[in-house]
Amino acid sequence: MNTPSAAQAPDGRAPVRVVLADDERMVRTALRVILDAEPDLEVVGEAATGAEAVSVVRSVRPDVVLMDVRMPEIDGIRATEQILATLPDPPRIVVVTTFENDSYVYDALRAGAAGFLLKRAAAEDLVQAVRLVARSDSLLFPAAVRSLAAEHGRREAAPPAWAARLTERESAVLRLMAKGLTNAEIAASLGFGAATAKTHVAAVLAKTGARDRTQAVIVAYETGFIQPG
Repeated sequence: MNTPSAAQAPDGRAPVRVVLADDERMVRTALRVILDAEPDLEVVGEAATGAEAVSVVRSVRPDVVLMDVRMPEIDGIRATEQILATLPDPPRIVVVTTFENDSYVYDALRAGAAGFLLKRAAAEDLVQAVRLVARSDSLLFPAAVRSLAAEHGRREAAPPAWAARLTERESAVLRLMAKGLTNAEIAASLGFGAATAKTHVAAVLAKTGARDRTQAVIVAYETGFIQPG
């Protein structure tokens, strides 16, 4: 069993703890080398199957999971669902995939993944993606999420009930979330403080019933509140 590390990032905070789930050992090794080279990131576990990923995550309780979509036993989508459904305060899950415009990726986002990353991504993009989802402050690749929603999303016929419960400002915040803006950028765009932006984001998540920003944006596209085009 892996145990938490006593290492610290340069700013004194504990490193972001990461689990790697991929059925290819070479992929896991490459990801580990990249992430462990960063002082604020630490790989604390690996898994070669979806079932093993669920077990490892339950054991070591990481902050972020890099989850391959296609794995033996159960795929990354089912593993994501199980992790999010059975753990209180679950980790953020980033789907790692070969193809960007893939129905599997969209299904993983609908299942609760916080974002996705291409296997061919540059090392610096991988590192920044892990840091971003650990902060939960923005949306990974908003243009790609919009494209996936247009290609694979299921449109609802009736307007969502939650839309009527959003205030005008909360509606504006949701649209800016869909563009990938951080809390600070939302605050600057709408003319209020970062703390107020955080409060509005929390209200949007509560009213849409979304787990996080990605889920809120997916719901907004699928209900027609935001048009993918």
